[in-house]
Amino acid sequence: MRKPPHVIEIFLQPGELYFGDRDTRIRTVLGSCISLTLWHPRLLIGGMCHYMLPSRGRHAAGTLNGKYADEALALLLQEIKAAGTHPREYELKLFGGGNMFPRLVKAGDCRDVPCKNVLAGRALAAHHGFAVKAEHLGGVGHRNVIFDLWSGHVWVRQARAAPGSAACVGTRAQMPMAVRRSAA
Repeated sequence: MRKPPHVIEIFLQPGELYFGDRDTRIRTVLGSCISLTLWHPRLLIGGMCHYMLPSRGRHAAGTLNGKYADEALALLLQEIKAAGTHPREYELKLFGGGNMFPRLVKAGDCRDVPCKNVLAGRALAAHHGFAVKAEHLGGVGHRNVIFDLWSGHVWVRQARAAPGSAACVGTRAQMPMAVRRSAA
């Protein structure tokens, strides 16, 4: 996970996205938000978004906003097209959707933002022809995510809430890549 000296590092705030080349590392911290990573294994290009909500419903007069899953992916698709590539050439990975208030939200209740964000990410990936290569979604607490475009590796560290607590404190688990991988 050591960063080569010539690599630039980009930190995404909520609602931001970045598309770059092999000389890039992208980082973010996620709570209930989701990050999609897209990586082209032959060209070593790709991007990442940090969306906050599934959709705002109506787009504001042609202006796309990275705060919303559908619009963040639309912006990344513009970058894919500008690179002369096609979505099927990319590996897509999904991260985030952590329950930040476990005492207030019942497990299995998909009326909350994290669950809706997860469902939106999976649905958008399928709709646009992406095969989900890996994902690390749901659970309790926030995640630190690091995406290295030179290798396609995504590193995740999740801070889970202590039992009976609404705060995001407790044990940390280091997980290279993601927990669920597709058979392909």
